[in-house]
Amino acid sequence: MKKDIEDRADIYLLVKEFYVKLMNDEMMRHFFIDFTQPELLEEHLQTLVDFWENILFYTGGYRKNSMAPHLKLHQRKPFKAEHFKCWLSSFSSTVDEFFEGENSHAIKSRAQSIAIVMEIKISEQNS
Repeated sequence: MKKDIEDRADIYLLVKEFYVKLMNDEMMRHFFIDFTQPELLEEHLQTLVDFWENILFYTGGYRKNSMAPHLKLHQRKPFKAEHFKCWLSSFSSTVDEFFEGENSHAIKSRAQSIAIVMEIKISEQNS
């Protein structure tokens, strides 16, 4: 039996493995070219851990605008519906690979909500 997501270390494992998948995915890797240097990737992973830790455990540790860098990236490398689908599928499968339980279900549900909102905001930007 797998354990549930319980702490920052679990979230770090999740986002690190998730990024391995994305960076090796032919459709997604071009979005992550900025993180090829290990120190830049590690800094970004820590930001992601802050974000998801706040989303899941309400730590208050993330105070940035998570939408802004994605809107900026979209200007250079447009996001399409299939990118959101791939992102969400990879995220959910990574959660399922390592974890199960209430927090695991919650983080996948919140990821789905975030993907929907982000897709809407990006499509509004295109209008």
